[in-house]
Amino acid sequence: MKPNSSYLQKPAEVERKWYIIDAAGKPLGRVAAQAATILRGKHLPTFTPNVDCGDFVIVINAAQAVLTGNKLENKVRYYHTGWVGGLKEIHYSKLMQENPEKAMWYAVNGMLPNNTIGRKAITRLKVYKDAEHKNQAQKPEVWPGEIK
Repeated sequence: MKPNSSYLQKPAEVERKWYIIDAAGKPLGRVAAQAATILRGKHLPTFTPNVDCGDFVIVINAAQAVLTGNKLENKVRYYHTGWVGGLKEIHYSKLMQENPEKAMWYAVNGMLPNNTIGRKAITRLKVYKDAEHKNQAQKPEVWPGEIK
């Protein structure tokens, strides 16, 4: 009988680390894609699709993330209030000016799966407008990977 060479991580075996990603001068979508990968745990050799094995992510300088091309003027976020005729829209030029943390959150949330694992993973995302964050007690590491 051939031994099983694949490793399936158990939920009790998950050890979470904290990473910092600096979004200053980097495209919003690229930063969001990297954050979603870390939140999901796909950067780990012990990644198991049915286990929430991702790490915590702190995104700093969200206000300095850039939208390439004409996205700042043309990109629109639509949402519905739940009431009749409640379709609302907000342009990214206004969103990045008033609440860049929310713009980053929307981007990362859209890249996570729409199930219980994705809903749990988004709670481990911390986004800050500038370089100051309040998670020094967790001893976060700077993400070693490069974001182009």
